[in-house]
Amino acid sequence: MWTSTQYRRLVRGSAWYDLIVTAAFVTPWTFAALHGVLTSVSRAFDLSGELPAFEPMHMLMANLLGSIVCIWAVLRIRDPQQVFGRYDAVGRFLFSAWQLYALLHGASSLLVIFLFFELAWGVVQVLPVDKTSSWPLRQEI
Repeated sequence: MWTSTQYRRLVRGSAWYDLIVTAAFVTPWTFAALHGVLTSVSRAFDLSGELPAFEPMHMLMANLLGSIVCIWAVLRIRDPQQVFGRYDAVGRFLFSAWQLYALLHGASSLLVIFLFFELAWGVVQVLPVDKTSSWPLRQEI
C-alpha cells in the first residue's frame, strides 16, 4: 500500500520515464534517428521480429503518439494526482495489450523491453493508496 506522498512520487516518476523514453518520437527527425539506433541494436543482437522502415503515415502516427504521451507526462510531472496515476495505469495496460499483439504478429523482440516497463508501471500504479496518509492527493500549482 502506498502513502499519498509515495504515490505522488510514483506518478511523477512514471511521467519522467515516459518523457525520457518518448521524447524522440515527437518529431520526424528525432524519430528517424531513434529508429536507426533501434535497427542497429536489433541487428547487432540478431533479435527476432521485424522493425520495418517507416513510411510517412507511420511516421505521423509515431509523432502523434510521442506528442500526446509527452504532454500527458508533463501534466503528471507538474500535478501528480492520484486520479492521473489511475488513468495512466489503464493506458499502460492498453499499450501493453497492443505491444503484445504486435509481438505475436512479428514485431521486433526489442518491444519486450518496453512491454516489461509498461506492465511494471501499470501494476504499481493500481496498488492501493492509504486514505489516512496526511499529504493531500492533489497539489495546487
